[in-house]
Amino acid sequence: MSREGEGRRERLDELDLGIVDRLARDARISNRVIAADLGVTEGTVRARIKRLQRERLIQFAVVTDFRMAGSPNLIMMGIKVDPTHISHLARQLSAIPEITCVVVLLGRYSLLAMGLFTSIEQMNDLVVEHIRSLPGVQSVEASISVDSLKYEAGIAKITRGPARE
Repeated sequence: MSREGEGRRERLDELDLGIVDRLARDARISNRVIAADLGVTEGTVRARIKRLQRERLIQFAVVTDFRMAGSPNLIMMGIKVDPTHISHLARQLSAIPEITCVVVLLGRYSLLAMGLFTSIEQMNDLVVEHIRSLPGVQSVEASISVDSLKYEAGIAKITRGPARE
């Protein structure tokens, strides 16, 4: 049986973790500074970063403060789904631009979908007119974030797309 990601390293070693930690704190840090911090050559750091990118273990992206970027409402939706529809529904939700995260769960809900919305009305329209009508959806419970104490955007962008060179 083939698994996605087979053939690549399953775990990051200490050097990889050190590089990732420094990049997560400051993606603009130079390879030279990372190398000096970790006691390796700049070439080693450059090669490791290229491998991590090739294996899609790291990506570089601009991260914005969602409240300042015009989508001040972070919404979490717990969705109960008929078990035979979970995978298909997760893919459908993932295609919706406003939804930024879809996770399959064990427990009270089958899926958790998070999204950024410009207004509560926009979220309501999406839930009422689109999500609830999808085959297999049993219920949707939305929760609206009123304060964000910790939001680590550096770990938020997880994708399963094919590796790009």
